[in-house]
Amino acid sequence: MSTTKRCYYETLEVERNADDSTLKSAFRKLAMKWHPDRNPGDPQCEIKFKEINEAYEILKDSDKRAAYDRYGHAAFEQGGFGGGAGFGAGFASSFSDIFEDLFGMASQRGRGTGRERGADLRY
Repeated sequence: MSTTKRCYYETLEVERNADDSTLKSAFRKLAMKWHPDRNPGDPQCEIKFKEINEAYEILKDSDKRAAYDRYGHAAFEQGGFGGGAGFGAGFASSFSDIFEDLFGMASQRGRGTGRERGADLRY
């Protein structure tokens, strides 16, 4: 059963440039409207409610939102970044490595002073 997912921004009924408070407000409004407890016996409400939650989980996190804006749903699907639903550990470490290379943090981490961190602390 392959279904095409709607754009997360369309799902939450917001513009692509919506700020965090606008996203949160839209999510709350739609979650209240489509909550299965408010619409007993309507199987479409449960589906819609899950879509709203999924969209908000991605868009409320700035890193996930950036990946979604760049790659769309492919960023979170099987074969995407880390596979599974969301970012896998492989993506996180790759992303971290890229930032370390860009901002010079890799040399600090890798140089090894021979001393264990915190060894000079006393209590």
